[in-house]
Amino acid sequence: MTDELERLANGVLWPGFLGTTAPAWLVEELRDGLAGVVYFGQNVGEGLPALSAQILDANPDALIGVDEEGGSVTRLESGSGSTLPGAAQLGALDDVVASERTGAELARRVRAVGANVVLGPVADVNTDPRNPVIGVRSFGSDEALVTRHVVATVDGIQDGGVAACVKHFPGHGDTHLDSHHALPEIALDVAEYERVHLEPFRAAVEAGVDAIMTAHIVVPAWGAQPATLNPRVLGMLREWGFRGVIITDALDMAAIRETVGLGGGAALALAAGADLLCIGNPTNPGDAALPDQDRRDFLAARDGIVAALRDGSLSRERVEEAAARVSALATRLRTSDASDEEIAAFDAAEIVRRSVSLAGDTPEAATALAVIDARRRSTLAVDSAAAYVAEALAGDGIRVRLDVASRPVAEQDAVIDEVAAATGTTVVLVDRPDAEPAQRALIERAALRDPGAVVVNVGLPVQEPLPLPTIEVGAASRLGAQTARDALLGRFVPRQRTTAAG
Repeated sequence: MTDELERLANGVLWPGFLGTTAPAWLVEELRDGLAGVVYFGQNVGEGLPALSAQILDANPDALIGVDEEGGSVTRLESGSGSTLPGAAQLGALDDVVASERTGAELARRVRAVGANVVLGPVADVNTDPRNPVIGVRSFGSDEALVTRHVVATVDGIQDGGVAACVKHFPGHGDTHLDSHHALPEIALDVAEYERVHLEPFRAAVEAGVDAIMTAHIVVPAWGAQPATLNPRVLGMLREWGFRGVIITDALDMAAIRETVGLGGGAALALAAGADLLCIGNPTNPGDAALPDQDRRDFLAARDGIVAALRDGSLSRERVEEAAARVSALATRLRTSDASDEEIAAFDAAEIVRRSVSLAGDTPEAATALAVIDARRRSTLAVDSAAAYVAEALAGDGIRVRLDVASRPVAEQDAVIDEVAAATGTTVVLVDRPDAEPAQRALIERAALRDPGAVVVNVGLPVQEPLPLPTIEVGAASRLGAQTARDALLGRFVPRQRTTAAG
């Protein structure tokens, strides 16, 4: 039986779990007031609506969140790739109606599987092109553009009866480190930080966003603690008049787990002003994950909260306040009467076609495509090397995966020659040609060995021109890859783009 303090702590905890059915421990905790769950790829299958029903049967007020952004980040389509536009594509198009309708479609899809919280949109202004964790998940590098598309997407999601959660406050866009693996520090001038990186979040608050997710980043001007654990940073949101739910980014990320620990992080985040603690994805440890990793992580977080309540370092009133905010959101979502009808005039493929561009000379229409997949390895946040991108791009043609970060140049050149000898036009598939010298070097050698080759870039648009025609896609998604394939086969003409250098 859960004791009183454990039940109180349950009301602010949001775990992930293993499997496509709810494990017994999870059902028991839901019956004892657990706030809800977050779905990750391992939970998704044909039985997802039934899983949601099982969770809501155990706790009708459960918040069920999905990390579903469209573009490069999807959980609902993790096996096949997203069929929705991503943020960078929407930013490149700069059509707020398209962003609002994409948000509405996100809400419809999430509701269709029984969930009620979209962990998006990303409100980070991606001002550092080296950023390994945000990149094309952001609408762009200009705060005004990001702001208008964040607001439009929030409106679309929440008009669909689902909570939106903008992320990652106070802004994760100016870092070259991934907080899944380290604790980034952003030493920008405070005035610039406030002007650029806070603006989309302010606008989201004014637009009535239901939830805001914190970032595990340090801004030294606001203290040595990461934002998730920093009362000064989280206090800004309340000063702006935000009355919704402050959700932490996953506490199992290295920035928290390897500094203050999962339990310590849970207690400190609540003390700092967070309301709902996302524990994280229990598959993240990889081969080191234990069969009961989900329950272990949940108990570590809850035990940390209960210990802090007992020793007085965390006040009961603070946890009760947080739980009340979570409960109020759950009650409102449960009584929502939004329609599940298809979104009027929404055509994801047409939106992505309008966003895709061509840098350089127009290549001759191909009859087949042979793909060298030279993208970086996948990260915990983004499955950037997912096979479905190269598969959709190549169709029936040859495709070869090539890790340019580890393979010797001679081996890389042999792959270029192998693919060039195959039927069809050679396509070099990349995602960081400006930030990763090895990707650019591969393209330069491919241009010499196979001058008829082309580049498909699913990352941030190239700033320094490449020696081959480049299709700028802006998302590592199935829909983006299919659109690039259509462009290269001459089925439509992408808009022309010039790089910053000309």
